[in-house]
Amino acid sequence: MSTKTKIYFASDFHLGAPNHKQSLERERCIVSWLDEVKKDASEIYLVGDVFDFWYEWKRAVPRGHVRILGKLAEICDSGIPVHFFTGNHDLWTFGYLEEEIGMKVYRDPIQVNLQGKSCFIGHGDGLGPGDYKYKLLKKVFTSGLCQWLFSRLHPNASFGLANYFSSKSRIANNEKDAVFNGEENEWLVDYSKEILKKTHYDYFIFGHRHLPLDIQLSKTSTYINLGEWVNYNSYGVLENGLFELKFHQSNYTKAINK
Repeated sequence: MSTKTKIYFASDFHLGAPNHKQSLERERCIVSWLDEVKKDASEIYLVGDVFDFWYEWKRAVPRGHVRILGKLAEICDSGIPVHFFTGNHDLWTFGYLEEEIGMKVYRDPIQVNLQGKSCFIGHGDGLGPGDYKYKLLKKVFTSGLCQWLFSRLHPNASFGLANYFSSKSRIANNEKDAVFNGEENEWLVDYSKEILKKTHYDYFIFGHRHLPLDIQLSKTSTYINLGEWVNYNSYGVLENGLFELKFHQSNYTKAINK
């Protein structure tokens, strides 16, 4: 009988931020977590913003992150599927992660049945009501023409530009994301509820929000936000159809439940 009974979920590692020293410490922590979960994982889902910035040229990839990339390649080589969702910080992947590491890459949310449970999984950026400025910006980021022009820049210039904008983020400044101000103010909860009106899902699983959340949408449907690894080291586990938020080597022991 197989001992690989658990499906793991994590998001928002933001490797590279806020500086090399702190990112390296966090990367080692994540690798230790991956070493633990590979023992009983049937699958691993990385739900966006693994890297604080990632861009692939045709013959070059970003410097660094060798520990996590090596560990993920090892896990993929062992036969454990690793699913990588692009986030708003690392959407510019064009084949390297699939070809060299072996991960399955998704650019949009997916609907999948896991352990008999219907799941809606995505990073969460650009979904739900409002945030029109970002939605317009994302169209620019995903434009083939804009990507071609960006690729013409020397990596030193492009990374300098990217790091400047990244330095303005809450993650880069070691600040916690917005606090929980009630279910009615969670836009991804609103988005999930709208989907529920047409299609039932047992679990809605997102990243992006940077706050571990476990919210009951109905008697049979739950919204999960996976949190992040700068403040919380939070992750999700699906076992026997039951989803649980957990925390790796962290003093933070409780998700927000509603």
